[in-house]
Amino acid sequence: MKYLSVTETARKWNLSERSVRNYCALGKIEGAFLTGKTWNIPEDAQKPERINKKVTAPATLWEVLCAEKNAKLSGGIYHKIQIELTYNSNHIEGSRLSHDQTRYIFETNTIGTESGVVKVDDIVETVNHFKCIDLIIEKAKKPITESLVKELHRTLKSGTTDARESWFAVGDYKKLPNTVGDMYTATPEEVPEKMKELLFEYNSQKDKSLDELLDFHYRFECIHPFQDGNGRIGRLLLFKECLKYNVVPFIIDEELKLFYYRGLKEWKNERGYLRDTCLAAQDKFKVYLDYFKVKY
Repeated sequence: MKYLSVTETARKWNLSERSVRNYCALGKIEGAFLTGKTWNIPEDAQKPERINKKVTAPATLWEVLCAEKNAKLSGGIYHKIQIELTYNSNHIEGSRLSHDQTRYIFETNTIGTESGVVKVDDIVETVNHFKCIDLIIEKAKKPITESLVKELHRTLKSGTTDARESWFAVGDYKKLPNTVGDMYTATPEEVPEKMKELLFEYNSQKDKSLDELLDFHYRFECIHPFQDGNGRIGRLLLFKECLKYNVVPFIIDEELKLFYYRGLKEWKNERGYLRDTCLAAQDKFKVYLDYFKVKY
Protein backbone atom coordinates (compact mmCIF):
# COMPACT_ATOMS: atom_id res chain seq x y z
CA MET A 1 0.00 0.00 0.00
CA LYS A 2 1.21 3.50 -0.77
CA TYR A 3 1.33 6.07 2.02
CA LEU A 4 1.11 9.86 1.83
CA SER A 5 2.68 12.50 4.02
CA VAL A 6 0.71 15.02 6.08
CA THR A 7 1.53 17.70 3.49
CA GLU A 8 0.31 15.58 0.59
CA THR A 9 -2.85 14.57 2.44
CA ALA A 10 -3.60 18.16 3.46
CA ARG A 11 -3.30 19.25 -0.19
CA LYS A 12 -5.48 16.35 -1.35
CA TRP A 13 -8.23 17.04 1.18
CA ASN A 14 -7.92 20.85 1.08
CA LEU A 15 -7.17 21.02 4.81
CA SER A 16 -4.43 22.58 6.91
CA GLU A 17 -1.53 20.32 7.90
CA ARG A 18 -2.40 20.93 11.55
CA SER A 19 -5.92 19.58 10.98
CA VAL A 20 -4.53 16.43 9.36
CA ARG A 21 -2.09 15.90 12.26
CA ASN A 22 -4.91 16.35 14.77
CA TYR A 23 -7.05 13.81 12.89
CA CYS A 24 -4.14 11.34 13.03
CA ALA A 25 -3.53 11.97 16.72
CA LEU A 26 -7.22 11.50 17.55
CA GLY A 27 -7.35 8.22 15.62
CA LYS A 28 -9.79 9.52 13.01
CA ILE A 29 -7.74 8.37 10.00
CA GLU A 30 -7.82 4.60 9.76
CA GLY A 31 -4.44 3.02 9.13
CA ALA A 32 -2.35 6.13 9.85
CA PHE A 33 0.79 5.47 11.87
CA LEU A 34 3.91 7.25 13.05
CA THR A 35 7.46 6.62 11.90
CA GLY A 36 9.59 8.69 14.25
CA LYS A 37 7.82 12.07 14.12
CA THR A 38 6.27 11.54 10.67
CA TRP A 39 2.69 10.43 10.06
CA ASN A 40 2.16 7.87 7.29
CA ILE A 41 -1.37 8.04 5.86
CA PRO A 42 -2.82 5.39 3.55
CA GLU A 43 -3.37 6.75 0.05
CA ASP A 44 -6.96 5.46 0.05
CA ALA A 45 -7.80 6.82 3.53
CA GLN A 46 -11.13 8.60 3.76
CA LYS A 47 -11.31 12.23 4.81
CA PRO A 48 -13.04 12.39 8.23
CA GLU A 49 -16.39 14.10 8.16
CA ARG A 50 -16.65 17.40 9.98
CA ILE A 51 -20.32 18.16 10.43
CA ASN A 52 -19.54 20.69 13.13
CA LYS A 53 -16.02 21.93 13.68
CA LYS A 54 -16.77 22.75 17.31
CA VAL A 55 -17.65 19.13 17.97
CA THR A 56 -14.37 17.74 16.59
CA ALA A 57 -12.12 20.39 18.12
CA PRO A 58 -10.60 19.54 21.52
CA ALA A 59 -12.71 21.23 24.18
CA THR A 60 -10.62 21.13 27.35
CA LEU A 61 -6.97 21.77 28.11
CA TRP A 62 -6.46 18.05 28.70
CA GLU A 63 -7.93 17.18 25.29
CA VAL A 64 -5.74 19.79 23.60
CA LEU A 65 -2.64 18.45 25.38
CA CYS A 66 -3.49 14.87 24.37
CA ALA A 67 -3.97 15.88 20.74
CA GLU A 68 -0.80 17.95 20.54
CA LYS A 69 1.25 15.34 22.40
CA ASN A 70 0.10 12.52 20.10
CA ALA A 71 0.65 14.67 17.03
CA LYS A 72 4.11 15.69 18.28
CA LEU A 73 3.05 19.25 17.56
CA SER A 74 5.76 21.86 18.04
CA GLY A 75 5.03 25.37 19.27
CA GLY A 76 1.65 24.73 20.88
CA ILE A 77 0.54 24.82 24.50
CA TYR A 78 1.81 21.26 25.10
CA HIS A 79 5.27 22.46 24.01
CA LYS A 80 4.96 25.54 26.24
CA ILE A 81 3.90 23.57 29.33
CA GLN A 82 6.69 21.02 28.92
CA ILE A 83 9.29 23.78 29.05
CA GLU A 84 7.73 26.08 31.66
CA LEU A 85 6.68 23.40 34.14
CA THR A 86 9.96 21.50 33.84
CA TYR A 87 12.19 24.57 34.08
CA ASN A 88 10.38 26.14 37.03
CA SER A 89 9.79 22.98 39.05
CA ASN A 90 13.42 21.87 38.65
CA HIS A 91 14.70 25.39 39.29
CA ILE A 92 12.91 25.52 42.63
CA GLU A 93 14.82 22.38 43.62
CA GLY A 94 18.22 23.82 42.69
CA SER A 95 18.73 22.96 39.01
CA ARG A 96 21.25 25.33 37.41
CA LEU A 97 19.97 24.89 33.87
CA SER A 98 18.71 28.08 32.28
CA HIS A 99 15.33 28.46 30.67
CA ASP A 100 16.96 28.42 27.23
CA GLN A 101 18.94 25.27 28.04
CA THR A 102 15.74 23.57 29.19
CA ARG A 103 14.05 24.59 25.95
CA TYR A 104 16.96 23.36 23.82
CA ILE A 105 16.89 19.97 25.53
CA PHE A 106 13.18 19.58 24.81
CA GLU A 107 13.33 20.88 21.25
CA THR A 108 16.64 19.48 20.02
CA ASN A 109 17.82 16.94 22.61
CA THR A 110 21.03 18.99 22.85
CA ILE A 111 22.36 21.56 25.31
CA GLY A 112 24.65 24.57 25.09
CA THR A 113 27.36 24.94 27.75
CA GLU A 114 28.76 28.41 27.11
CA SER A 115 27.41 29.55 30.48
CA GLY A 116 29.74 27.25 32.41
CA VAL A 117 29.69 23.87 34.09
CA VAL A 118 26.46 21.88 33.83
CA LYS A 119 25.58 19.07 36.23
CA VAL A 120 24.78 15.81 34.47
CA ASP A 121 21.98 15.14 36.96
CA ASP A 122 20.31 18.44 36.00
CA ILE A 123 20.23 17.31 32.37
CA VAL A 124 19.02 13.80 33.20
CA GLU A 125 16.28 15.05 35.50
CA THR A 126 15.17 17.60 32.90
CA VAL A 127 14.73 14.89 30.26
CA ASN A 128 13.03 12.68 32.85
CA HIS A 129 10.66 15.47 33.87
CA PHE A 130 9.49 15.80 30.26
CA LYS A 131 8.59 12.09 30.44
CA CYS A 132 6.77 12.65 33.73
CA ILE A 133 4.60 15.34 32.15
CA ASP A 134 3.69 12.93 29.35
CA LEU A 135 2.78 10.38 32.01
CA ILE A 136 0.45 12.70 33.93
CA ILE A 137 -1.27 13.70 30.69
CA GLU A 138 -1.80 10.01 29.82
CA LYS A 139 -3.06 9.22 33.35
CA ALA A 140 -4.88 12.51 33.98
CA LYS A 141 -8.38 11.04 34.20
CA LYS A 142 -7.38 8.10 36.39
CA PRO A 143 -7.24 8.15 40.21
CA ILE A 144 -3.96 8.79 41.98
CA THR A 145 -2.60 5.44 43.18
CA GLU A 146 0.56 4.38 44.96
CA SER A 147 1.75 2.70 41.78
CA LEU A 148 1.35 5.94 39.80
CA VAL A 149 3.15 7.97 42.47
CA LYS A 150 6.03 5.49 42.50
CA GLU A 151 6.12 5.36 38.70
CA LEU A 152 6.53 9.14 38.57
CA HIS A 153 9.41 8.95 41.04
CA ARG A 154 11.09 6.13 39.13
CA THR A 155 10.73 8.10 35.89
CA LEU A 156 12.10 11.30 37.43
CA LYS A 157 15.12 9.80 39.20
CA SER A 158 16.19 7.00 36.83
CA GLY A 159 19.76 7.40 35.60
CA THR A 160 20.75 9.99 38.23
CA THR A 161 23.63 9.83 40.69
CA ASP A 162 21.10 9.15 43.46
CA ALA A 163 19.88 6.09 41.60
CA ARG A 164 23.32 4.49 42.00
CA GLU A 165 23.28 4.78 45.78
CA SER A 166 22.22 1.70 47.77
CA TRP A 167 20.33 3.81 50.31
CA PHE A 168 18.32 5.65 47.65
CA ALA A 169 15.14 3.83 46.65
CA VAL A 170 14.26 4.85 43.09
CA GLY A 171 10.56 4.35 42.52
CA ASP A 172 9.98 3.34 46.14
CA TYR A 173 9.44 5.03 49.47
CA LYS A 174 12.37 6.45 51.42
CA LYS A 175 14.63 4.36 53.63
CA LEU A 176 16.07 7.21 55.69
CA PRO A 177 14.32 10.04 57.60
CA ASN A 178 14.34 13.48 55.97
CA THR A 179 13.09 16.98 56.70
CA VAL A 180 11.70 19.92 54.74
CA GLY A 181 13.45 23.02 56.01
CA ASP A 182 12.82 22.90 59.75
CA MET A 183 9.76 20.63 59.43
CA TYR A 184 9.90 16.95 60.34
CA THR A 185 8.22 14.57 57.91
CA ALA A 186 6.84 11.05 58.22
CA THR A 187 9.42 8.43 59.17
CA PRO A 188 10.17 5.66 56.65
CA GLU A 189 8.17 3.25 58.82
CA GLU A 190 5.13 5.55 58.78
CA VAL A 191 5.12 6.36 55.06
CA PRO A 192 3.27 3.32 53.59
CA GLU A 193 0.34 3.60 56.01
CA LYS A 194 0.13 7.39 55.75
CA MET A 195 0.16 7.25 51.94
CA LYS A 196 -2.61 4.66 51.89
CA GLU A 197 -4.67 6.79 54.26
CA LEU A 198 -4.08 9.96 52.23
CA LEU A 199 -5.00 8.36 48.91
CA PHE A 200 -8.07 6.60 50.32
CA GLU A 201 -9.44 9.82 51.85
CA TYR A 202 -8.64 11.92 48.79
CA ASN A 203 -10.02 9.45 46.25
CA SER A 204 -13.19 9.05 48.34
CA GLN A 205 -14.09 12.68 47.63
CA LYS A 206 -16.06 13.24 44.44
CA ASP A 207 -15.74 16.62 42.74
CA LYS A 208 -12.79 18.59 44.02
CA SER A 209 -12.19 22.32 44.23
CA LEU A 210 -8.85 24.09 44.30
CA ASP A 211 -8.80 23.86 48.11
CA GLU A 212 -9.15 20.05 48.05
CA LEU A 213 -6.28 19.82 45.57
CA LEU A 214 -4.09 22.08 47.68
CA ASP A 215 -4.92 20.15 50.85
CA PHE A 216 -3.81 16.93 49.14
CA HIS A 217 -0.59 18.65 48.04
CA TYR A 218 0.09 19.90 51.57
CA ARG A 219 -0.47 16.48 53.10
CA PHE A 220 1.69 14.78 50.46
CA GLU A 221 4.57 17.17 51.16
CA CYS A 222 4.19 16.64 54.91
CA ILE A 223 4.56 12.89 54.42
CA HIS A 224 7.49 13.47 52.02
CA PRO A 225 7.40 9.83 50.95
CA PHE A 226 10.60 9.75 48.86
CA GLN A 227 14.23 10.37 49.66
CA ASP A 228 14.33 13.17 47.07
CA GLY A 229 12.07 14.60 44.38
CA ASN A 230 9.00 15.05 46.60
CA GLY A 231 8.37 18.66 45.57
CA ARG A 232 8.46 17.88 41.86
CA ILE A 233 6.32 14.75 42.23
CA GLY A 234 3.84 16.70 44.34
CA ARG A 235 3.57 19.51 41.79
CA LEU A 236 3.20 17.02 38.92
CA LEU A 237 0.32 15.34 40.77
CA LEU A 238 -1.22 18.73 41.45
CA PHE A 239 -1.04 19.60 37.74
CA LYS A 240 -2.57 16.21 36.86
CA GLU A 241 -5.51 16.79 39.18
CA CYS A 242 -6.11 20.24 37.72
CA LEU A 243 -6.44 18.57 34.31
CA LYS A 244 -8.75 15.91 35.72
CA TYR A 245 -11.15 18.30 37.46
CA ASN A 246 -10.90 21.08 34.85
CA VAL A 247 -9.30 23.49 37.31
CA VAL A 248 -7.00 26.06 35.71
CA PRO A 249 -3.49 24.68 36.34
CA PHE A 250 -0.61 26.77 37.62
CA ILE A 251 3.17 26.77 37.63
CA ILE A 252 5.12 28.04 40.63
CA ASP A 253 7.93 30.24 39.32
CA GLU A 254 10.85 32.03 41.00
CA GLU A 255 8.72 35.09 41.75
CA LEU A 256 6.19 32.99 43.70
CA LYS A 257 8.57 30.44 45.24
CA LEU A 258 8.90 31.98 48.72
CA PHE A 259 5.15 32.68 48.91
CA TYR A 260 4.54 29.05 47.93
CA TYR A 261 6.82 27.79 50.70
CA ARG A 262 5.15 30.08 53.22
CA GLY A 263 1.74 28.88 52.07
CA LEU A 264 2.66 25.24 52.60
CA LYS A 265 4.12 25.97 56.03
CA GLU A 266 1.06 27.92 57.18
CA TRP A 267 -1.65 25.80 55.48
CA LYS A 268 -3.05 24.32 58.70
CA ASN A 269 -3.38 27.75 60.31
CA GLU A 270 -4.12 30.02 57.34
CA ARG A 271 -5.15 28.62 53.97
CA GLY A 272 -5.22 32.02 52.31
CA TYR A 273 -1.44 32.24 51.84
CA LEU A 274 -1.15 29.17 49.62
CA ARG A 275 -4.51 29.72 47.96
CA ASP A 276 -3.68 33.30 46.98
CA THR A 277 -0.26 32.26 45.70
CA CYS A 278 -1.78 29.59 43.49
CA LEU A 279 -4.51 31.95 42.28
CA ALA A 280 -1.78 34.39 41.25
CA ALA A 281 -0.03 31.55 39.42
CA GLN A 282 -3.34 30.66 37.75
CA ASP A 283 -3.62 34.22 36.44
CA LYS A 284 -0.21 33.79 34.81
CA PHE A 285 -1.26 30.46 33.31
CA LYS A 286 -4.44 32.00 31.89
CA VAL A 287 -2.20 34.16 29.69
CA TYR A 288 -1.02 30.93 27.99
CA LEU A 289 -4.59 29.67 27.66
CA ASP A 290 -5.74 32.96 26.13
CA TYR A 291 -2.84 33.04 23.68
CA PHE A 292 -3.45 29.47 22.49
CA LYS A 293 -7.23 30.00 22.57
CA VAL A 294 -7.93 27.20 25.05
CA LYS A 295 -11.19 27.61 26.94
CA TYR A 296 -11.31 27.59 30.74
